[in-house]
Amino acid sequence: MHGMHARLPKNFVLEERIEKFSDVIELEPRSYAGRWAQACWPLTLDSVKTGFDEVRLDLGCGKGAFVVQAAADKPNVLYVAMDAEPLCIAYAAQHITEAGLRNAVVAPGKGSDVSHVFGPGEVSCIHLNFPTPYPRKKDARKRLVILDRLVEYARVLAPTGTVRLRTDSQPLRDFALTQFDLAGYDIVWSSDDERRLRPHEPTSEYEKRLVAQGAKVLSVWATPTCVPESPVQTASLSLVDYFPEDLFADGYVPHGMGGAVTNLRNRHRNRQADG
Repeated sequence: MHGMHARLPKNFVLEERIEKFSDVIELEPRSYAGRWAQACWPLTLDSVKTGFDEVRLDLGCGKGAFVVQAAADKPNVLYVAMDAEPLCIAYAAQHITEAGLRNAVVAPGKGSDVSHVFGPGEVSCIHLNFPTPYPRKKDARKRLVILDRLVEYARVLAPTGTVRLRTDSQPLRDFALTQFDLAGYDIVWSSDDERRLRPHEPTSEYEKRLVAQGAKVLSVWATPTCVPESPVQTASLSLVDYFPEDLFADGYVPHGMGGAVTNLRNRHRNRQADG
């Protein structure tokens, strides 16, 4: 869910790859709603315990590098890696299997599936790592931080649960702040350079590529405290309205926004040329 459609490598057969690593893929994730921590607990681990301490969701997991590192750091937490791209599901399952992890599974799905896949209060954290920004107004409903999605997330989050957004896009981050406010979330932590403050946080190949291009990791952690019964969207839905006045003068343009930035710069040049 990073705005990049994964390409099939040569001699890569998707069906064979999914079958090969099917042990960590849950093809019917809705059947686990309300019981993920117990249903996915390996019986060979501990005869006294009956489930994981908490459940975390990596929504839009990509190829799974983040969830592999996160799960290795927290063996008592179950990580559910979810993505809508079959190729990403195959890769994430492969990486989880090869890492020998017993506390991570992969499930097909998208943002609108979350409230059906998990039970009320079942999830302690939803990770949104570099979601596709969808800058145009007409595509706003596809954003993982749109108001309706945040209200749905609140239903499955534990009382102190958090949504953790990480992005290279200042416009998407600023838009998300309006959505968290409208959805009744409180901001519990934020940063304009998370990698500097938390250098040991799990990362991914995608993030490494963006950072190498000059990106900084913008981060917002928010928790639902007073979700309205009938939320009303009042924020501007076009990310162009959240662009800085200097149009990213530092040279770095967030991924997925190059076209919009180029169009605006051309308009400004034309206006200046016309006096």
